[in-house]
Amino acid sequence: MGIPDEEVAQVRAATDIVALISEHSLLKKSGRRWTGLCPFHTEKTPSFSVNAEEGFYYCFGCQASGDAISFVRAMDHLDFVDAVRFLADRAGITLHEDQEMGRDHKRRSEILDAMERAVTWYHERLLSAPDAGPARDYLRSRGYDGDIVRKFRLGWAPDDWDALAKALKLPEKVLSDSGLGFVNRRGRAQDFFRGRVLFPICDPSGRPIAMGGRILPARPGAAPPQRPEPKYKNSQESPVYTKRRTLYALNWAKQGVIERGEVVVCEGYTDVIGCFQAGVPWAVATCGTALGEEHFTLLRNFAKRIVLAYDADSAGQSATSRVYEWERKHEVDVVVADLPGGSDPGDLARTDPGALARAVKEARPFLQFRVDRLLAGGDLTTAEGRARAADAALAAVAEHPDDLVRDQYVMQLADVCRVDTTRLRQRLEHMRAYPGQTDRIGGVPGGARRHGRRTEDVPARDGRSSAAPAAPADPAAPAALRPGPGLEALKLAVHRPDDVADRVHAVLFTDSVQRQAFVALLENDSVHEAVENASPEVASLLRRVTVEEPMKGDPDLGDPVDSVVAVLLRGATRRAMAELERESRASAGDDQWQIRAGEAAQVRLWLDQLDDPSAGRDAADRLVIWLTERDRGE
Repeated sequence: MGIPDEEVAQVRAATDIVALISEHSLLKKSGRRWTGLCPFHTEKTPSFSVNAEEGFYYCFGCQASGDAISFVRAMDHLDFVDAVRFLADRAGITLHEDQEMGRDHKRRSEILDAMERAVTWYHERLLSAPDAGPARDYLRSRGYDGDIVRKFRLGWAPDDWDALAKALKLPEKVLSDSGLGFVNRRGRAQDFFRGRVLFPICDPSGRPIAMGGRILPARPGAAPPQRPEPKYKNSQESPVYTKRRTLYALNWAKQGVIERGEVVVCEGYTDVIGCFQAGVPWAVATCGTALGEEHFTLLRNFAKRIVLAYDADSAGQSATSRVYEWERKHEVDVVVADLPGGSDPGDLARTDPGALARAVKEARPFLQFRVDRLLAGGDLTTAEGRARAADAALAAVAEHPDDLVRDQYVMQLADVCRVDTTRLRQRLEHMRAYPGQTDRIGGVPGGARRHGRRTEDVPARDGRSSAAPAAPADPAAPAALRPGPGLEALKLAVHRPDDVADRVHAVLFTDSVQRQAFVALLENDSVHEAVENASPEVASLLRRVTVEEPMKGDPDLGDPVDSVVAVLLRGATRRAMAELERESRASAGDDQWQIRAGEAAQVRLWLDQLDDPSAGRDAADRLVIWLTERDRGE
């Protein structure tokens, strides 16, 4: 359903990707490539490269990559269909969308138009309507001047049943689909927001998609209402608005976010406005939901440093190990602004804007903030108090997935709480093996026995003994991008496929991501198809080698293909030989030992023959066959 694949391909082919990207960054011709400053991150030395023939871009600095459609999506924050529509209009191509997709597009357009009209109407009411006087007084008491009101397009919803519905004369379906109103039991159109200051919520391009409304505080001495209403009332979700995918004020903050490489995340609309007033115009807020996975997916497109500017209690309640998962998955750093006195950013912006700016500037890593809070709440003047504080902080440290980071905090706690480092490490391993148990430091001496076993013999959650050294992190992703014969062979496979045919084989790649990329090139008819059918990691690698030309080599030393193949072959063979020798040592004395020893001797002979002009090609072929058989387990 949607736009036919052949029309998407037609749009890609018709788009001049160099001209498209040149509207955002100056590109210069360099050989077969175009290079320039990356439009996705701040840099002084060009690291952005474009292959005009294949239609791909890749940044060697921030690893952003894609084609014309993904570029438009990233720059204008559009979904796939809207990006294709944009490029089709640009190229003069008529798309034949199916009927259902056309109806959906029309519905979204009507809702967006209604929201824009409503925001304008509510804004004008706040600026000039007599009944908005109390709302203007309230905003002035918050320190909001006319410039702030106009920048954030704040509005006033009069306390009438149907003022907006009558003024805009929206069709009932549009009124209800947009969340601006509904049809009551009497069959009459009724407004959703009444008697509230309104905060428009926009998509990243600035189009209003929802609103949040705050009720005015009760006047001093006034009787409490018979039916109290919630302080905030937010738009319902709609075809254009999903709370967990939306961040308030991102449209106003994104330029500052991109320039700083940092985004400040607050809890509420007034907190964001307070940050702007305090000289931190790169703040956003979630829309009535906790910060979650889809928020991080959106934020990572703008910044790699995420500052949580919540009040102190909320920041502590946000202590979840999922933050570490998001840091690792989205390659971001999460830090926390320690706001003084438990105040929130909105209040602090009025009383001490400099303190708010300093708190953001001096934000600490998420785990450091948690540890500092736990230590500050403990009694470090007594041995018992220090042990309890160390134990509480250690429980927070245990949640971090990186063993090197954990050990840094262990040493820090040992120093502050005057506890032996070895004992802390033993306790930490126990906590990770038995999450949720509450033995205090000293309660199980030296990691002693529990359930008949020593704690160092308890299997960790990944199946290894907790005493065994942790396995190193998977090096596949970073290794795949390091300069070397594997990366060079992939460039040759893209740019000189005929020269490497029957010479480069998948078994020669020791890096799994590079091997997958090579297999994708073999199994698809074009680089575009290989990218479309590959995993994100492999697709990114393929886009990189597409925009990067292979080395030319020294004419006196022969074709670089020969040297690349030779280095690849030797590397793969040596790795396989190391495994064979381990197998030989393990089988010493049995019937297989002599067979493996003879096999190793033969492989060494073939390796020696690689440099022999008369026997080198035959030796290479035999090594490839041998590697392939071992790879298959034959």
